[in-house]
Amino acid sequence: MTLRGHKKGVAAVRFSPNGKWIASCSADRTIKVWNAQTGTLVHTLEGHIGGVSTISWAPDSTVLASGSDDKCIRLWDVRTGQCMPTPLTGHHNYVYSIAFSPKGNMLVSASYDEAVFLWDVRTARVMRSLPAHSDPVSGVDFVRDGTLVASCSSDGLIRLWDANTGQCLKTLVHEDNAPVTSVRFSPNGKFVLAATLDSSLRLWNYVEGRCIKTYQGHKNQKYSINACFGTYVKEDEDEEEAAFAICGDEDGKAVLWDVNTKKVLQVLTGHDDVVLGVDSSPDSLMVATCSLDGSIRVWKNGVDQ
Repeated sequence: MTLRGHKKGVAAVRFSPNGKWIASCSADRTIKVWNAQTGTLVHTLEGHIGGVSTISWAPDSTVLASGSDDKCIRLWDVRTGQCMPTPLTGHHNYVYSIAFSPKGNMLVSASYDEAVFLWDVRTARVMRSLPAHSDPVSGVDFVRDGTLVASCSSDGLIRLWDANTGQCLKTLVHEDNAPVTSVRFSPNGKFVLAATLDSSLRLWNYVEGRCIKTYQGHKNQKYSINACFGTYVKEDEDEEEAAFAICGDEDGKAVLWDVNTKKVLQVLTGHDDVVLGVDSSPDSLMVATCSLDGSIRVWKNGVDQ
């Protein structure tokens, strides 16, 4: 499917945890919610006065959070399409990246103001402000049990934080020190996948503090492009499940790699401009990509060996 309706480039695309919806956000200041099966537009969420760069679903799929160039984070009731009355305000610059905690009671946000905030969703107040980086913070994520937060920045650093105390537990840095545009914890919580502006995607064992895999084959030198994980079935190995990593690129493609072998499994082509966002559905049967060309594409995951 190709989903059209945004009037400007689409910055991020996310499947809801229950697999029913696809959310997208755009420089046109709107967020759209689509039916993941039919591609029908369900809601257009309006209220931000700047472009929207980032979205995150609450674990129960009823609330969507959005972060914007207007320095605000808004929470939306997906059933009604209405904005919750109190926006989350406190950042002094563009909000680049947000993520809900696994329980849905906290939200982490990253901003151009170099800070990472931990919010209490219920009260819409900042619980902690982490003096995270010396450059704009481009990405944040929660680990699956909610105890850790990862942040990354154009300063080339990835930092891991204790979500309860706000203490920095570890700093990961690659010798190339390329700006890092996105971080995502692996589903098992043991690794961090980081996209960097040297056309590389790196898998970090953050406990040991070392990069264990580097994936290449895409072009990413200028734009903040995110990456994520999914799973596929290896057909020739007793239907064994394997993991893939996917990342967009600046030539309008998205590339999928086998996480273990680093082999390119598939290249998705069809967008006319930079692919900024990617996501895999909860059952990994679909992949969604979004682009500066204003469209979202939904792909059936046809990866097999």
